[in-house]
Order: sequence, then structure tokens, then C-alpha cells
Amino acid sequence: MSSLLIIEDDELLRDGLSAQFNQAGHSVMTAADGEAAQALIELHRFDGVVLDLGLPKISGMELLRWVRKRLPALPVLILTAREGVDDRVQGLNAGADDYLTKPFNMAELQARMGALLRRARLPAFGGSLELAGSPTARPLRVDATLPQAWLGDEALELTQREWALLSLLVSQAGRVVSREDVLETWQGEPGEPGALASNALEVYIHRLRRKLVDSGLNIRNVRGLGYMLETSTT
Repeated sequence: MSSLLIIEDDELLRDGLSAQFNQAGHSVMTAADGEAAQALIELHRFDGVVLDLGLPKISGMELLRWVRKRLPALPVLILTAREGVDDRVQGLNAGADDYLTKPFNMAELQARMGALLRRARLPAFGGSLELAGSPTARPLRVDATLPQAWLGDEALELTQREWALLSLLVSQAGRVVSREDVLETWQGEPGEPGALASNALEVYIHRLRRKLVDSGLNIRNVRGLGYMLETSTT
């Protein structure tokens, strides 16, 4: 499940989008203007944004530039009635990841947002990821472009799949990562083809747990849902 923010001043459309994404299994919050959107972004963590350009108080384009300065990796899909090529180019140049004009097909919107969310989970689209399990533990740092990670100053020996799995868990720390999320990430890794055996993911999880013993972090098995990286309670 992903957390989405829908920023749209048309109440009917806003409610419809919220209902559709909720039905698809996402957690959704909404804003009717740019100022309300800024307040929500400052208070909550979102995995993706659907942004209308024609907003009151703060324009969608201005809001997009504000978001990009603070959250450069946050997926943003622009939704607008402006059909001109110049408008689309301006939006993309301002930092939008995708663009749909009204009227639009809901299935296409969901597919495009799904693609953005999947791509955002790939380690190559992030920066250096760092997580501290506790003030006394050695911090974990993961290079999001190369298969490298460190506990404090000590490099961890990781396979390509272990690094991709660890990067995903760190980027979603405190949230459940499903088996499907892992498979989608692994499919994006070069040199890692083939189906995954039924118990293979558990093997990788077990390996990472052993390598994170001194990190103050724990990979918890959330029964029936997936895995969550969290601060160890022991």
C-alpha cells in the first residue's frame, strides 16, 4: 500500500480520484489548494502526488517547484486541463515525472501512477540512504546507486539481490514491504533473471538479519503481509 496525496480544487473530481485510489488499496489524503497541500506535505510522508496545475492560493506550478526543492525524489504526476505542448514541457521541466490532460482515463491514471511508484522503489532512483537504529548503534548507510552498504565505517559484503532488498527496506523503513514489492525491485536489477523459489526470499531476509546484528535494526516478519525494517526492541 502506498500513501498518496491528491491536490485538486474540483471537489467532485477530487473525491472521485480519492475513492478510486482507495479502492485500489492506497492510503489517500487530499488538498483543495496549494497552501493546504504544503501543510500536508510538511506533516506527512507521501509516496506519490497527483497534482492539478490550476490551483487557488498557490499555483500548481509554484507548488511543484516548492516540492522539488524539498523532496527531489517524490513522484509527481501532473493532472491538468491545459493541453498545449508548452504547458506540458514547462511542467516536466519544473520537475513533474508524468503528465495527463483532462479528460483522462482512470485506468491509465492508475497505471501511470503505479509505474511511478514502482520506479521510485528502485535503488538507482534514490540517493544515499542512512538509518540509525539507536543513538548507541552504528548507523546503516546504503549507497542507492551501487551495491554497497556500511555499518558505521565497516563495509558490508552484499550480493546484488541483498543490496536491492536492503535498499528497499531502508527506503520504506517503518512500513511493510510486500513480497511483490521485492520481486518488482529485483526485476529491475541487471543480471538477476529467473523466477524466485518459494523459500528464497526468507533466505535473503535471514542473511540480512545476520549482517544487521550490530545496527540496532531488525527486519520483522509481518505475518501475511511482508517485512518491515524497524528499530530493534532488544
